[in-house]
Amino acid sequence: MSRDVTSSLLTLPVELIYRILDNLDDFTFLCSTRNVCQRLNYITDAYHRYQALTTLNLSENSIGDQGAQHLAHALTNNKTLTILNLECNEISGLGAQHLGNALTSNTALTSIDLGHNEIGNRGAQHLGNALINNTTLISFVLRLNEIEDEGVENLAFALRNNRTLTTLDLCNNRIGDNGAQHLANTLINNTVIDYPSAALYAL
Repeated sequence: MSRDVTSSLLTLPVELIYRILDNLDDFTFLCSTRNVCQRLNYITDAYHRYQALTTLNLSENSIGDQGAQHLAHALTNNKTLTILNLECNEISGLGAQHLGNALTSNTALTSIDLGHNEIGNRGAQHLGNALINNTTLISFVLRLNEIEDEGVENLAFALRNNRTLTTLDLCNNRIGDNGAQHLANTLINNTVIDYPSAALYAL
């Protein structure tokens, strides 16, 4: 955002800023109004839509990796959003990397649907790294993502010590015997995750 625009945000009446925010869709509002300047952060913190935005459904919006990057930036310190649906958005391993980085510090999200994207093994690795330390995510949908045994190995490693995730949907990926074995070995020690969601959904 240019210096002139940032400067104007320092002087615009709050009521006028609220009118501008009223005309933004949820995705644009969430991704474009945070961390622009301290005053705008204070204003959006008190804005009723921001406080009430607990669920964001962006399924079939083709936001791609760039959109995932913008969203990840917004999610890093977000304290209101708990449910995020990103199904069918052409997100690859790069986009998953951005989202994984956000998950390492986000403490609000409890459910994410990344089904029917293209994150592959690379994306599974980054998301697995995030799950090692994430303590709030309960449900994670990764079906139809071209994940193979290598990617499942990274996810399984993360689940060894994760004690909050209860549902992991890996349905319709490219998981073979080795990947299934990694999951089985993890489930021996992980007593939190729902067995059918991690094992049967993966087959």
